[in-house]
Amino acid sequence: MSSLDITEILKYLPHRYPFLLIDRVVEMEAHKSIVALKNVTMNEPFFPGHFPHHPVMPGVLIVEAMAQAAAVLSFKSMDMMPDEDQVVYFAGIDKVRFKRPVTPGDQLVMTVEITNNKRNIFKYTGVARVDGQVAAEAELMCALKTL
Repeated sequence: MSSLDITEILKYLPHRYPFLLIDRVVEMEAHKSIVALKNVTMNEPFFPGHFPHHPVMPGVLIVEAMAQAAAVLSFKSMDMMPDEDQVVYFAGIDKVRFKRPVTPGDQLVMTVEITNNKRNIFKYTGVARVDGQVAAEAELMCALKTL
């Protein structure tokens, strides 16, 4: 099991502010699972418009955060460092469910597990929690592409 700070995460993801949605990896076992954190603050660029009087993190960004964690897990599982010609794309999203809103001050704890891997296509299950309560869950499929 290993952890990654933001400096290491930036080596595995092309995303940058405001679209980098994971702050830390607290656990990871290659070929199995990853646990990543997103500290949600009022300074997020989407809150002024979603919603001005009741800020809620958009569900699609919660799913994107799980996918970013999955991408880090994929690269670590393949024992490779991506370069600017490689990216992990969504290939499918199934069975998405949102159970509770995510608001400023929450810490989103995402657990993503690999359920299948064939060549450069990975399937995962992901669960995002706040204070131990499920906020969202989804089945994800991602593919490594060389540009």
